[in-house]
Amino acid sequence: MRKFLYSIYRRWYQLRPPRLTVGVRGLVTNDDDEICLVRHTYRDGWFLPGGGVKVGESLVGAMARELVEETGIELPESPRKVLGVYSSFAEHKSDHIVVFVLDDWSMTASKSPEIAEVGFFSPNELPDGTSAATTRRIKEWVTGVPPGHRW
Repeated sequence: MRKFLYSIYRRWYQLRPPRLTVGVRGLVTNDDDEICLVRHTYRDGWFLPGGGVKVGESLVGAMARELVEETGIELPESPRKVLGVYSSFAEHKSDHIVVFVLDDWSMTASKSPEIAEVGFFSPNELPDGTSAATTRRIKEWVTGVPPGHRW
């Protein structure tokens, strides 16, 4: 049912005029340099945790909120590094995404019913279905190649 509702939302969104949105994603690493990925209940694939920035919310506040909601990860302080800032104009959108690199965190229980699974994976052994954009961000982080600007 969630996938059906998500497909309806995407179709409705395409009929609206494009609007500017800002989002955040976290490239969260553990002591083994594995990367945290999430799998949603309403769409296929694995993604870096994150989501949209709400009106009146800071980028760091949005990142902290999304991490707790999706993964149970709590940040002890503000992120110290940004991998890059990206833009996506696909699907009649004007999205702008800031990707934070996070290596200092603690974990509690996840609260979101929209997350089916959370896992840490080696950059060389990502799960099947990892999104293309997620794979690109991880490759940029691993190789140190400067990020592109397109999501």
